[in-house]
Amino acid sequence: MKVSCFSAFSRRTVLALTILLGIFLIPAFDTVALAAEAAGEAPDLGKILPVWMVMPFVGILLSIALGPLVNVHWWEHNQAKVSLFWAMAFFLPFSLLLDFSSGIYYSLHVYIIDYIPFIILLASLFVISGGIIIRGSLKGTPLFNSGLILLGTLLASWIGTTGASMLLIRPIIRANEFRKAKAHTIIFFIFLVSNIGGSLTPLGDPPLFLGFLHGVPFFWTLKLFWPFLMSTVILLITYYAIDTHFYRQEPALREPIPCGCDTKKEDICVNGLVNLILLGGVIAAVVLSGVYSKEPMFFDATHNSYTGIGLMTLHGHTLVFPYINLLRDGFIVLMGLLSLKLTPAGVREDNHFTWGPIKEVGILFAGIFLTIIPPMAILQSQGAALGVTQPWQFFWVTGALSSFLDNAPTYLTFLSVAVGLGAKSGVVTDMGIVPEQILLAISCGAVFMGANSYIGNAPNFMVKSIAEENKIKMPSFFGYMIWSIAILIPTFAALTFVFFR
Repeated sequence: MKVSCFSAFSRRTVLALTILLGIFLIPAFDTVALAAEAAGEAPDLGKILPVWMVMPFVGILLSIALGPLVNVHWWEHNQAKVSLFWAMAFFLPFSLLLDFSSGIYYSLHVYIIDYIPFIILLASLFVISGGIIIRGSLKGTPLFNSGLILLGTLLASWIGTTGASMLLIRPIIRANEFRKAKAHTIIFFIFLVSNIGGSLTPLGDPPLFLGFLHGVPFFWTLKLFWPFLMSTVILLITYYAIDTHFYRQEPALREPIPCGCDTKKEDICVNGLVNLILLGGVIAAVVLSGVYSKEPMFFDATHNSYTGIGLMTLHGHTLVFPYINLLRDGFIVLMGLLSLKLTPAGVREDNHFTWGPIKEVGILFAGIFLTIIPPMAILQSQGAALGVTQPWQFFWVTGALSSFLDNAPTYLTFLSVAVGLGAKSGVVTDMGIVPEQILLAISCGAVFMGANSYIGNAPNFMVKSIAEENKIKMPSFFGYMIWSIAILIPTFAALTFVFFR
């Protein structure tokens, strides 16, 4: 009875607060928006939206940070309500500031173009990786853990940070089942595999892939090798020292996990190998969709827009569901379904596979993707006014914003700012010429500093959720940032001194 009453109370509270936000947080209609509408043009959201419109985004971040600390059981059962509340806290004022049609248009745009591909990719990689199990003498010693993290770091540039994270997070969890201190291993896994490891090719992380689509040569990103190497060495040495300290306090090793296949007890065996082929299919779909996105059958060069299914028209602009997205996302879904069909059920059971982590990510990021509209619009409209001109400034500003915002559009925003500097030599893109040292700083900032928070890069939160589902007590949102401030910020300061002065 208490639970049901509390649930009813929480529903009434969410509804009431949503209505209050819609009534009291709406400023007068902006004259710039009226002028744009009269001219039949899409308004510049960054110039229209007041700064306080970032409050819902800040609110959902604080909810993610504080909810589990205040009442973890309530948080686990009310995440969807919290996400919906902050989404409505954005949608109602936004719709009344512009108009209801604009609210629907921009909301559909962010979900169709950004959220749906994001969650399809993440869910498919989650399902496919859940069908691969490595069993045998997986002993989580400091040397073994460091080697596995290094392997993931190297793989991330070729199969993406999300692919590498989903592929190796379960093996490292299984290898450390007997350990008491585990959270630090997952934290460094996020630092390296989920972020820094994706810096050497455009396949590694979305910002670099966007740069490639805008004309940055494919192998130019190999110029990030020295910052990548320096940060990887520093972090792996740091991790090895910390893990060795904890390992010496651990009890004697248990027997290795039974393999369950026809090998010697101490051998390592892999089940679900068909999923490696399916993983390759997902990666191929992502790469090919980018390479062929501007082909005539998918792109109308005359109108500079993608061809697809028209959904809604606003200010002369039609929101379409691009055919290239339908093909890519449909193929990725097919890979996930084939994994469910072809993988023996026992493999997922032994992997402790459940839908909990992807459900949590889907719910919370549904709110994040909507509430992020105002801060991204303001950044894209007014980024040049920040006065950023030096490589070290681009590194830190791009990185700081990528720690909490989507690092892909943040990368493009500061790429545009860099083009505006009017350089005569450097890397030639379809946006203009970018000084090489500045492009290096923007690339490193966007990729490396996604590790600063749980939401800085897509796989971070997923890795955390999978670890927690496997009974690993992970630090809170702010607790994780204590680790990142203590370890990553000094590392990035050293990178600044060596590469970006």
